[in-house]
Amino acid sequence: MSKKQWLPRLSRALSRAYSSSSASSSSPSSTSFPLKHVTKSNFESALAELRAHVRAADFVAIDLEMTGVISAPWRESFEFDRFDVRYLKVKDSVEKFAVVQFGVCPFRWDSQRQSFIAHPHNFFVFPREELLSSGPSPEFLCQTSSLDFLAKYQFDFNTCIREGISYLSRGEEDEALRRLTLHCKRLSDLSKESEDGEGTTLLNITDVLFSKRMKDKLSEWRSGLLHSTRNATSQCHDMSKGSKQQFQTVFFKMRPAVSLNGFTSHQLNLIRMVCFCFMLEGSPRNISKILYSFVPVVKTLVQEQLVVYTDTESDKALLLKTCLRDKSTSLVLYIMQTEVKNESHRDAEKKIKAAIGFRHVIDLLSSEKKLIVGHNCFLDIAHVYSKFLGPLPCTAEEFASSLNKHFPYIVDTKILLNSSDDLTRVVAPSVKVEVEMDDTRSTDWNSGAKHEAGFDAFMTGCIFAQACHHLGVNFNQHSPSPLNLALNENLQKHINRLYLSWFNWNIIDLITGKQVDAVVSNSSLSKRFSKIVFENVVLIWRFPSKLKAREIKECLCKVFGPTSVASVFRVDESAVLVHFSKPEFVSDFLLLKETLDGSNDVISAVHPLSGILERGKTCAANYEAYKEICRSPVSMALLADSADDVFGLGRRRKTAVLVGEGESWNEGRTSVGEEVYKSSSSCSSRDVVEVEEMRATHM
Repeated sequence: MSKKQWLPRLSRALSRAYSSSSASSSSPSSTSFPLKHVTKSNFESALAELRAHVRAADFVAIDLEMTGVISAPWRESFEFDRFDVRYLKVKDSVEKFAVVQFGVCPFRWDSQRQSFIAHPHNFFVFPREELLSSGPSPEFLCQTSSLDFLAKYQFDFNTCIREGISYLSRGEEDEALRRLTLHCKRLSDLSKESEDGEGTTLLNITDVLFSKRMKDKLSEWRSGLLHSTRNATSQCHDMSKGSKQQFQTVFFKMRPAVSLNGFTSHQLNLIRMVCFCFMLEGSPRNISKILYSFVPVVKTLVQEQLVVYTDTESDKALLLKTCLRDKSTSLVLYIMQTEVKNESHRDAEKKIKAAIGFRHVIDLLSSEKKLIVGHNCFLDIAHVYSKFLGPLPCTAEEFASSLNKHFPYIVDTKILLNSSDDLTRVVAPSVKVEVEMDDTRSTDWNSGAKHEAGFDAFMTGCIFAQACHHLGVNFNQHSPSPLNLALNENLQKHINRLYLSWFNWNIIDLITGKQVDAVVSNSSLSKRFSKIVFENVVLIWRFPSKLKAREIKECLCKVFGPTSVASVFRVDESAVLVHFSKPEFVSDFLLLKETLDGSNDVISAVHPLSGILERGKTCAANYEAYKEICRSPVSMALLADSADDVFGLGRRRKTAVLVGEGESWNEGRTSVGEEVYKSSSSCSSRDVVEVEEMRATHM
């Protein structure tokens, strides 16, 4: 995965340095990194241990492994991507791919040993469906290069799928509880309807016959119960056969009952009326001896209809207490239903809480307000938000505002490493780090577990510790109390600033949600920059595939002048982004394209732009159209196909082919470029950012 390209160089250097320093003091006692692997079988115990480690930690490093990064080649982060477009591309990645491994490594400074104590945990995570009624099973994409990367480093896919820890986001938990509340309200309304004695009227002969048949079956079942338990079972068994399993014998709180399956709501109302008739028949002794009750039960949020039998004095005292006092049988049903409803509600709530799963780890990190450390981690943090908090907001500003409430302190080690030449030249570690797992500490470790999330989280924390030392952070200053690194003045200008994507130098301030300038002190990264004015950019797609970026630039310069085009960036084989030197060239080009598309004369055929426009098949639009394409969830392999889908051009293109090439395709239509250009007002101010010299520029 592209976000992992940092690890081989830095981790190998630190691994060799740590290994050599430990070898001089002690002989190796193990051949593998002491990493705690956590699955659903040991999750509860591991969570209890992690909770203690996190509360005592001075910072917590994290790392994630995903099933992919980009859903289409044009979804990659490019030099021509504006700040808001970069966020949309990250958002698309997060919404389409799954997290399969989550590394969490708390670090605590031990002043006596003058060492950080690390507790690396490697959680296998899988979005398994735990609540059957929560909707369709989760779906996600897999990028072959990412899976190949994981397989290369012996990722255990079987363990992930079979033993991975499932989870509910906070939003999903709230929705499940909301559905439970609504369901219980419906049951309560049903109970009140029954209490009021508002039975279903017999509308026709079918209702009469059905009610008679139900009364006979329930009478037969009652007789069997009164005769013997064996006969009751056989009687109900025979009844089930004849009714296609609509009656099933069950037990509710040790009481025999019949579960009603496959009936319509109207039929259930008729059965309820039959049950009331049984209750009201005869003397009070009959009521106390045999009670039929229509009881709704919540079971995995699915309603189950029961007819319950009781014949004991204790049940009579419990269920008929209010009835004898008020001389009303309807209150018995209410009490019994309330009892069942409350217990079932509690059971359902327990199931929802149990389904939270791995999110307990995220809740722990959030509640403790610890400094979270990652490397090039905006994608990781966005996954944390989407998978465990709720849907990603539409804009980077909204995302930052919401995220900061849950994780107020985040630092990106890539920001630290690029802030100073000295940090990138660090080879030997200056800060000692010991690994502790299951109460055993070790300084003998190697990189055999690299690219497992738990190991990468550990390496990220080690790099952060070294960076802190070289930035002048004194770990002994506040010891033995927590170091409060999030408030350390040496780190203040680096905290809550992340690279917005896994490429380029756009930095987002997680406090304001705004873009901030990247300060690159590292000479190796100080490259020549060019300015992109995004209101000067045009997206062109569906031009002849044989055309190169250089040829497109030459065609445009013949029309608008030799200096009219600053650069042409090829997004993929179907689309380019053209950066004009002046904003007026954008409107001039779109209007000229519209004119040429609507003309079939000789002049249009020999026009310098005819090589690009190809008889009206080529589409063009301003930068806001490119943003809309990136905002869309559509991710076809080519940007042109996705663009056609977003702007509804695919259907019209097919129609044009059916009626004849070149005719109705141009008649009476507005160019998508002109349409978007005219309707766009958000690009009126010049959004100028510094980006690297484009690899496709000046071809």
